[in-house]
This record gives sequence, structure tokens and C-alpha cells, in this order.
Amino acid sequence: MHLAEVTSTSAAVAATRSRTVKTTLLAQALTDVSGGEPREVEVVADYLAGTLPQRTVGVGWRSLRDLPDPAADPSLSVLEVDAALSDLKQLAGAGSAATRSAALRDLLGRATAQEQQWLVGLLTGELRQGAGDGVLLPAIARAADVPEPLVRRAVMLAGFPGPVARAALTGGSAALEEVRLEVGRPLRPMLAGSEPDVTAAVTGEREVALDLKLDGIRVQAHLDRDAEQPVRLFTRSLEEITDRLPEVVEAVGALPAGSAVLDGEVIVLGPDGRPEPFQVTGARTASRTDPAELARTTPVTTYLFDLLHLDGRDLVDEPATERWAALGDLAPGLVVERVSTDDPAVAQEFFDRVVDQGHEGVVVKDPQAPYAAGRRGAGWVKVKPRRTADLVVVAVEWGSGRRQGWLSNIHLAARGADGEPVMVGKTFKGMTDELLAWQTERFLGLETAREGHVVHVRPEQVVEVAYDAVQTSRRYAGGVALRFARVLRYRDDKPVEEIDTVEALR
Repeated sequence: MHLAEVTSTSAAVAATRSRTVKTTLLAQALTDVSGGEPREVEVVADYLAGTLPQRTVGVGWRSLRDLPDPAADPSLSVLEVDAALSDLKQLAGAGSAATRSAALRDLLGRATAQEQQWLVGLLTGELRQGAGDGVLLPAIARAADVPEPLVRRAVMLAGFPGPVARAALTGGSAALEEVRLEVGRPLRPMLAGSEPDVTAAVTGEREVALDLKLDGIRVQAHLDRDAEQPVRLFTRSLEEITDRLPEVVEAVGALPAGSAVLDGEVIVLGPDGRPEPFQVTGARTASRTDPAELARTTPVTTYLFDLLHLDGRDLVDEPATERWAALGDLAPGLVVERVSTDDPAVAQEFFDRVVDQGHEGVVVKDPQAPYAAGRRGAGWVKVKPRRTADLVVVAVEWGSGRRQGWLSNIHLAARGADGEPVMVGKTFKGMTDELLAWQTERFLGLETAREGHVVHVRPEQVVEVAYDAVQTSRRYAGGVALRFARVLRYRDDKPVEEIDTVEALR
């Protein structure tokens, strides 16, 4: 298959809001490639999902700022691009930067303008085409004529859709049923729903478990004593970070097991035992500079809360109580604090205590639930204190994918010391279709200028947002930014002069 066919499908998928049309387009592309090489099927599926089969190839924004002149006509095949990116990933050592730059320019120089822009989006993780699991997994099922639940379970265990599409299109249902958890290959993490308060999550009707919720970095740890690299660590997004956390590798390597897959969190604690801000932990897991020195000066503490595999036995389908009991036996000193109760008052007391200690909140868990890899449901429910702020909108970005044609991502500002608006974040969360339609009309009426896909507006519309935390920021003039901001409501009852200040947020 030519890359041009993939980019054309991607553009068509991004241009429609209809999930049915998206699914049909993706299924047709997968059907078209099903007669090719198995690797080609895998690559096309990953490309349509907006992911690199290689995960990373050592190319960042800086390498992509100066693109070569594009080719006039398409000539690149999918497998040619895949091979070129695999070669890029292998480059290392002295002189590799120059070699990588030359190889990248050669690849991009053979691509048309449309293909270049698509490749830039793929390489930077910014490929907005609206082809998430909700449409891609049904498309795989349709193209291979297999049950969708089989596809979903296989993707949860395999982590990425490419290998699953390959199995489905080359081996059908039988091949999908053979997909299992593999030690050393990350699976998708179980996700939590949310409730506004403890009493909504703990009703008193049945016993539940409450886990301390840490504001750190989710880590999936794989232990295999027979492997060349016995311990491997993966983030929530399945990125490998083994080399960045030597103290976690040591802790997992010390466990009395031959093989295991564990789910947990790592966090930097201060001298008083209180958690440091999220950015401190985030900097540890993001930095590649002298991990041993960072582990000595800014060590992370490892907390484990689930066990998915132990010495040849998969536990994902076992009740949580069995997984937790096995985890307690395996790593008693690393298990996160947990309280089991059916009493809302006891649950509230635990919640209040951990929040007072500086932690993020709690996760309420069903003791009988299996590990629903990759899914967000009732088995886990997170409860965090809800903080709100009244801010003013200073700009809005045009949406993409399903939101194409609507003004979506709003730029939020607080009141600075001089009374002028100072930007403190962006959000597109919490918006219904009706709200998107309303705000598109509203902000076009306030427009003062345009800059690419950004519409600047008069700072007149107040919006109430909820957010999880405030962190320091070099991006915004006020020096702070909101984490996980989401729209609660627009406030026509409040004048701009009464919005929250940067100082109050700080």
C-alpha cells in the first residue's frame, strides 16, 4: 500500500464527525491492505491509530522545523516508511545526530506536501484524525469479520492495535483468542471513573476498598528473570522508562518472583514525607540525564496497587481480592495504603486524612472486579477534591476531527496584579455539542484577530472551570498553570472584574 492511500484515508476520517463514516473508511483501508504482507497490515493499523509501530525514533520538533521541498508526486510505500523509521530508531553513538538528520531529510524529501505534514504529525504524536479506539477497533472487527469484543480484549492485552489487526486479518477469531498477556510487553492500564465526593462512591450498601491516590507517575513493572533485561518499566501511555528509574528497577528486581507484572505509581516525597508537586516527579521520569545521580538526589518512592501476572499465572481475570492477597505476599513493603469498609463515615475520614497529608485523594475499588485493562468503569472510581475558579476567555482554537467547524479549545486567563488578564491554561474538556455550538457563535462575535487556527477575542466572557491542581509554568506570564481544567459553566452573571487572580491561584 502506498503512504498516499493512508494519508488520504486519514484526511477523510478527520474531515467527518460521523463515527459510522469513520469506521467505514478505516475498515475499507484495512480490507485493502489485508492481502499484503502481515507486517504491512500491522503498520497501516498503527498509522491509522496515529501511533508509531517503533513507539519512538529519536525525532523531535526541532528536527522538523525546516522541512525539505516536498515531492511533486507520491511514491512512498508504507513498508518503505516503516523501514526508514526503524533505521532511524537504531541510530546511536558518535555522529548519529547528523546521520539521523540526513536520513530524516531524505525520507521527507521523497514525501508529497500532504505526506510530509502527516508524517510530522505522526512523529510528534500530534496527528489529529479522530481515529481512536471507538472507531478503529470496530473497523478492525468489520474488516476481519470477527466479533468486536474479541478485538477489544486483544488490544487491551497487546497494548496497541497494530499487532491485533495483523492477527485478526491473517488468522481471524482463532488468532485473536491466542493473544495473551506477555511479560515484557506492556498492556493497557485499567482506568478509573470519577465521582464528585466520597459519599457518591461509598453508599454503605457493600464493602469497598479505598486506595490512597497518589499524584505521581503511573508505572507498569515487568519482571522476567530469564530475560536479557530482567526488569522493564512502562508509563500509562506504554512508553518505556526503565533507564530513567534505577531505584524502581532495584526495588522490583528484589521481589521474590521469577516473573511478574505489577501496576503502581512512583512519586517524589519531600523530607517530611509529604508528596512533592507533580512536576517534580514528572521531571524525574522525563529526564534522561544521569539517572543514577537523579536517583540519589531526587529519589522516587515506589507504591504498588495491583498484580497482573505471577510466575506463569495470569491474574487479570481474577477478583481484585485475590490479586491484592498475592501482591501483599509478594511485596508487603511496597503496597499502597488501603482501607476496606462499607461505612461512608470511615471512608470520608480516610479521604480527609490523605488529602491533609498532601495526596490527591482516593480510588474506590470493587473487591470482586477483574482487572479491566484499558477500560474506565465502575470497578475503580477516583475521588478528588474539586477546586474551581472563575476565569475569562481570551482566545479559542478551531477544533479538529469530530469538533471540526466548531471553536473548541479555550484559552483561560486570570486577573494579574495590574488588573489585566494573564493566561493560566487551556481546556476543551467538559463541552457538550450544544455548548460547542453556543461558544462558536459567542466567540466569533467577540473576535479581534486570528493567528492560524487561533481566534483571539475580547476578554469579556467569564467561565467557571474545575481543576485538579496549580503548578508552576514557564509557558505563561503569570508563572502558574492549571492542571486538568474542565468547563463547568459559562457565567453571564459575573463581571470580568471579579474573576480570580493569579495570586489567588498561586
